[in-house]
Amino acid sequence: MKALLAALFAVMIGLTFAGSTYAAEEKKMDAPAAAPAAAPAGGEMKKEEKKAEKKERKAKKVKKEEKKEEKK
Repeated sequence: MKALLAALFAVMIGLTFAGSTYAAEEKKMDAPAAAPAAAPAGGEMKKEEKKAEKKERKAKKVKKEEKKEEKK
C-alpha cells in the first residue's frame, strides 16, 4: 500500500512539473518574435547588476563584522 501511494505521489509530482514546463514553453511560443530578442539583453544586464550589488553588500557586511570583532 505504501509503495502504491509513493508511486502515485511521484507520478503526480512529475505531472505537475511537466505541466508547468509545458505551460512555460507555450507562453514563449505565443510571444511576438521581436520580444525574445530584446528581453534577454536587458535581463542579462539586470542579472549582472544584481550580482554586483549582492557582492558589494556581502563585502560591506564582512567589513562590518571585522570591525565588530576588532572592537571586542
